[in-house]
Amino acid sequence: MQNDKIKMQNVRLSFPSLFQTETFGGTSTGKYAATFILDKKEHAKTIKEIQAHIKEMVATEFKGKGPSDDRICLKDGDDDVRPESEGKFTIKASTKKRPLVLNRDKTPVTEEDEVFYAGCHVNAIISLWAQNSKDFGKRINGSLDGVMFNAHGEPFGAAGISVDEFDAFGDGDDDMPF
Repeated sequence: MQNDKIKMQNVRLSFPSLFQTETFGGTSTGKYAATFILDKKEHAKTIKEIQAHIKEMVATEFKGKGPSDDRICLKDGDDDVRPESEGKFTIKASTKKRPLVLNRDKTPVTEEDEVFYAGCHVNAIISLWAQNSKDFGKRINGSLDGVMFNAHGEPFGAAGISVDEFDAFGDGDDDMPF
């Protein structure tokens, strides 16, 4: 498999750092990054393609003795605690160079456009690559090439509260201390 580019269509975007490098523990990682969520049924063909690339890399780059699952960019979402990952696979990709970020009409998007958010649907292109270094060991990583907005989706994160939740306090001033 010479071409390790993976094209993913209509996947959910999570943890997007597309315009500024991501931070971890308050420090920049120096990389732009995103995690993509693929439904096990809807994206079965793409997941199999990614798994085939990974299997080929293990065979050729690591002579069949690849990295442990926690060192491969593709993760089974059923092992994750996040509800949005259940029944899905997730794949993280990053790059030191800002990725191509486009709207549906292929025009460039800026952060000020506020198009991308965790939960929206995107098309994405990533590249898989094998790493075998003394410092970091064996890994299979994803490189973030480009992301295109596809459709709005339910944003991830806290849903907030409804104004009706304040009904529990009542309408009277009886409980007021002054």
